Amino acid sequence: MSSTLKIASWNINSVRARIDIVEKFLAEDAPDILCLQETKVIDGDFPKAMFQRLGYKHIMLCGQRMHHGVAIVSRVPIREDAESCWRFDWQDNGEARHLGVQLECGIRLENVYVPAGGDIPDRSLNPKFGQKLDFIERMTRWSEQCGRPTVLVGDFNVAPLECDVWSHKQLLGVVSHTPIEVEALGRLQQSGDWVDLGRHFYPAPGRLHTWWSYRSPDWTKNDRGRRLDHMWATPDVAKLARAHAVHEHCRSWIRPSDHVPLVTEFAI
Repeated sequence: MSSTLKIASWNINSVRARIDIVEKFLAEDAPDILCLQETKVIDGDFPKAMFQRLGYKHIMLCGQRMHHGVAIVSRVPIREDAESCWRFDWQDNGEARHLGVQLECGIRLENVYVPAGGDIPDRSLNPKFGQKLDFIERMTRWSEQCGRPTVLVGDFNVAPLECDVWSHKQLLGVVSHTPIEVEALGRLQQSGDWVDLGRHFYPAPGRLHTWWSYRSPDWTKNDRGRRLDHMWATPDVAKLARAHAVHEHCRSWIRPSDHVPLVTEFAI
């Protein structure tokens, strides 16, 4: 007899600044697990009280003051695996960009925040772009050795398909959609035969955006979005996926993140 496991992922762009909309989302959608990126808070200052009040008693953190940071909060038991490193330093500089846990059902859950990569898509002129490519390359080497039923979620900061951006032609030279980034993410996906759950449920060329810049006063007017946030699964876990949703309406909430939550339901 199977039960449903609902996993959500959201780049919240400061969990303390947006705690009200996080609570609103949890109250409305009630995922079993929420993976957050860009929490921007050290572990000791993470606002646990609200999560615990709503039943998210299991909290794992990998925080950093004012920058980056990831967290996993859960209503079902989660644990770190002593046999593996669950806070990989894929940035190779100590930044808090990864957190992994083991679920009781045997699935491994990896939460990652890939660097944005700066503004110039040339590693010789922009070291941040090189760091981003190297980060994805280190993830690829890890993926080749993963060998476990896994769900990989987070802000990948890459929109891989032409239909994943509002204008493929205009964004070809813009960091997040350049051919070199798309190729790097493609190698990562191939390395573990990962299933892109977003495109599994909403095939290309359908519109599927998860991020809209703060620079536009009315993000709905021109709809210049990109699909930077992703949920992938190993083929064995992807077979258990029953539904996937992008909660686009959250972008219109008061003091929103520039990203919106993704949610996948699995039959476990």
